[in-house]
Amino acid sequence: MNEVKHFSLKDAPALIQAVFPAQKVSFEAQSERKAVAAQTLTGLGSYWKGRKPLILVRAIILGSLLPQTGDGEKDLEIFERLMAFDNHGLARRAFAQNDLKPKQIVARITLSNPWDYFTFTGREELPENDRLLNLECPFAAEDEGMSLRWARDVSDDAKVQLIERALATFPTYEEKASFCKRPEEVDQNWLYAPIWPAVNDHYARWGIKARSLPELVEQMGTLRFGRRPRVGDTFSGGGSIPFEAARIGCDSYAADLNPIASMLTWGAFNIIGKDSKARGEIEKEYRRVAEAVQSMADGLSIEKDEKGNRAKAFLYCLETRCPESGWLVPMSPTWVISKNESVVAQLVPNYTTKRFDILVKSGATAKEVREAELGTVRSGELQYELDRKNYRVPIRTLRGDYRAPEGGSGNRLRKWRKNDFIPDPDDIYQERLYAIHWISKGTEKDGRPKTYFAAPTDADLERERRVNQFVASNLLSWQEQGLVPDMAIEPGDETTRLLRERGWTYWHHLFNPRQLLLYAELKKHISPTLALRLCQIINTSARLTRWTVGDGPGRSGGTKQVFDNQALNVLFNYGCRASFYLLDSLYSDVRGSALPDHIEFLQECAPADQISRECDLFVTDPPYADAVNYHEITEFFIAWLRTNPPKAFDEWVWDSRRALAIKGSGDDFRRGMVDAYRAMAEHMPDNGMQCVMFTHQDTGVWSDMVGIFWAAGLQVVAAWYIATETTSELKKGGYVQGTVILMLCKRPAGERSGFKQRILPAVRTEVERQIESMMHLNEEVKDKLGEPVFNDSDLQMAGYAAALKVLTAYTHIGGEDVTSFALRPRQRGEETVVDEIVQQAAEAANSLLVPEGLKTEMWSRLTGIQRFYFRMMDMETTGAGKLDNYQNFAKAFRVADYGKVMGNLAANSARLKRVTEFASRDLTDSTEIGPTWLGRLIIGLQQLLAEVEPSVVVSQIQEDLPDFPEVRPLLIDLLSFIDRKSPEQEVRNAAEILGGRLKNLRAFSQ
Repeated sequence: MNEVKHFSLKDAPALIQAVFPAQKVSFEAQSERKAVAAQTLTGLGSYWKGRKPLILVRAIILGSLLPQTGDGEKDLEIFERLMAFDNHGLARRAFAQNDLKPKQIVARITLSNPWDYFTFTGREELPENDRLLNLECPFAAEDEGMSLRWARDVSDDAKVQLIERALATFPTYEEKASFCKRPEEVDQNWLYAPIWPAVNDHYARWGIKARSLPELVEQMGTLRFGRRPRVGDTFSGGGSIPFEAARIGCDSYAADLNPIASMLTWGAFNIIGKDSKARGEIEKEYRRVAEAVQSMADGLSIEKDEKGNRAKAFLYCLETRCPESGWLVPMSPTWVISKNESVVAQLVPNYTTKRFDILVKSGATAKEVREAELGTVRSGELQYELDRKNYRVPIRTLRGDYRAPEGGSGNRLRKWRKNDFIPDPDDIYQERLYAIHWISKGTEKDGRPKTYFAAPTDADLERERRVNQFVASNLLSWQEQGLVPDMAIEPGDETTRLLRERGWTYWHHLFNPRQLLLYAELKKHISPTLALRLCQIINTSARLTRWTVGDGPGRSGGTKQVFDNQALNVLFNYGCRASFYLLDSLYSDVRGSALPDHIEFLQECAPADQISRECDLFVTDPPYADAVNYHEITEFFIAWLRTNPPKAFDEWVWDSRRALAIKGSGDDFRRGMVDAYRAMAEHMPDNGMQCVMFTHQDTGVWSDMVGIFWAAGLQVVAAWYIATETTSELKKGGYVQGTVILMLCKRPAGERSGFKQRILPAVRTEVERQIESMMHLNEEVKDKLGEPVFNDSDLQMAGYAAALKVLTAYTHIGGEDVTSFALRPRQRGEETVVDEIVQQAAEAANSLLVPEGLKTEMWSRLTGIQRFYFRMMDMETTGAGKLDNYQNFAKAFRVADYGKVMGNLAANSARLKRVTEFASRDLTDSTEIGPTWLGRLIIGLQQLLAEVEPSVVVSQIQEDLPDFPEVRPLLIDLLSFIDRKSPEQEVRNAAEILGGRLKNLRAFSQ
């Protein structure tokens, strides 16, 4: 019998170099993202948005460990079983989810004995020969008046078998998986129990005998690397990569320059990854702290009124003196407090104080709510009405913005001092409590406490003054003890606005007195586990937390997170949580997913180029052109932990170290990245592998990233495209943020020089070989399972990878060393050799992806916009509707503005404009599509649909196309394609008529 031998697979190509079910991984990754707060690691810190989906990490690591056996179809089958993407895995996941109901099952399967598995109310009362008891599936239970359920004695295995048969009737993976829990949500031992005989048999030649994923991972690591595989991530961020690596049985190494990122990764292992007993102890700690803080607040009598009602939240706004009227005017973009409960704030002039009293009205009329929606801050101006006169003063005028003689800018806002925590009396912006959200006495412990809103009374304002006095007398002491930040705000892309728009100069200025008081008390109990929860808490209540007006079902209103959009947004009004609302998260259960006991985890808070541990596989998501300035915004949290951090973190540098952070996309960025990836290459064995994830934007991204890896001594061996984002994450006018998975190995030792003229033919040959191999596997899988494994985007990405595999094998191109090439400054608009080769690869790939029904020779003559339209028309017949597919092909075909031919740009329901939807302005000679053969045919088809005589239409086409006699056969083929592919019957009919007319033309006359 074979045994697992060290290094037996040392030089074997990894499965991910040839096969990867990218479309299924994409769907599962999006499902995980849509889980939002229910994602495994989100509870540690939802402010860190950049985590890669755990299912994607799992697929990458498994694909990097598993070998190619020579049977691509079987390799894929086993891989999908290990991911629970196969039909039986889906059935088990659907059983766990319980969304596929008996009535749906009986309607979709053939079954002669349904009552062996199902029952319904009243069955026992029916005679044996009743028609209902002799029904066979399929049937519609609702039409029969039945309320079906599983019979009591049916085993789970039997249920899974029927669910699997029902799922098989759905045509696409997405439809099947929509009934399922995510793989990680299902008990792993039960989920994978049936697969091990097949897995072990497939890899029997190498002695594999696994009974769990961690066992398989360890055995595969031994075969490849002589040990349990170690996975490293030197940009660990929120910790998803090292955590998932450990969860499937790898040793894990994590490094990150940022201490907040390091803390989140620590939490993944030491909170989420702990067993239920350890998490239970953490829950007890949290509750003890919550009770202590609540007791302190209650002892100060600052959150309850005279009747015993308890405050839930306080609403504040800015107030400023209008330079035109001399009145103090409250500032807010809306005076709606709760939309669901029709609560609004109303401004009433007080002529004695030259200030507006603020009344809070519950049960406001629809008209009053509409009026309240128009706040006093609109379109960058202070806008209000007084004595029937409308006042409009630009915010920049209120601040006193000016341009300095030396070219800089400034304003008249006072810079706050270190001991400040509220505005000075003569500051331009004052702060005002204008409403309180109360919980009625005696209902605090109810499932849904009774709440109401009210304007602050004199007694409330007196409590507010007591809070201010308490903070004033303790602030210096708190800062000295490290209970409250004393850290100055450095200028930066995100942080400069804090000074410019509010005058804030220290991080504690972002918190009002109530918040400082509660957080100082929390900080007295600080521990490593509480530090993570503290950061989550301060993210929910600060001067930067928006008040939402409760427009969701059953919601009366609440505070949003500071970083709900990853920026430090200053506000004119905000919500402040009272202790009851603030501490609520400390009473919640600590969810987790226990890690295997035997794994080794090593962590460093250090730059990526200073790693100290060898890893067999590096999986990284580097900060390429990152729109999120984590090195700046995490200072919001660092400020609270940098003095006297908990013991587990006390050896880390509690500073964002902005100067060392790899950021942007310029020359410094490239140098930093080369250093980082060279360090990783030096810390992995010769048969090690790296996976780099980056956003697919344009060939400029490819040029930069590939140049970096090339200079680091790495060679591209595969590339895959994963659509990781959901509709809600789209920015208007922006691209879907799909992710490129780039696989790299060490470049073989030695010098290898090449020239572009010789490299390009080799690129085309490798692209053709790779795509033809994948298309062959596609046909085999489609014949067996009814669905291909690769779509056109996968094939296109494989073309890129094939080209870069050839390119990155060289050490010199055109006499230039690749490191010099990667690091030299770029000129705006410069096209590098990488750009050119990637574009050549795209064109080579696209020349092979000819839509069914068009000839290769004809395809080669079409312009980019025509290829795009016909390619996507063909894809739409298969039900494709992902916007990222359209974007990827638009880039590949060099379409200037694909949006001009799109009928819908939604992320998951994108489509082309129909022939009937093109306006005349869309088809002029000044547009991309107008002067093309396709543009002329669309005009002709529209004319036929408008009942223009066919002979007139044909004459117009002849007149518009000087080369008509030569291209007539091509036009006929294009019309035949439209006839087969158009979703509109009337357009298909028109295409058939016009094509027939063109066929019947004589040489020179009709």
